[in-house]
Amino acid sequence: MHLRSPSIAHGVQAFLWAAFFFLFIWLGAVAIGYAKGISFIVAAVAGFLIYLLVRTRGEEEPRRP
Repeated sequence: MHLRSPSIAHGVQAFLWAAFFFLFIWLGAVAIGYAKGISFIVAAVAGFLIYLLVRTRGEEEPRRP
């Protein structure tokens, strides 16, 4: 019996990475004293760009046997 990890759509993976880094950037900026509004906007833009990056360039090409 061979166990594999479940297949997750690439768009979902990209969203999860973007959401994680959005929270990381936003909470980090608030923790060091930046205004909450500016931190949210910067983190949202960064999260969107991370989503696009992972969605377009994050998938590996499957190898031929």
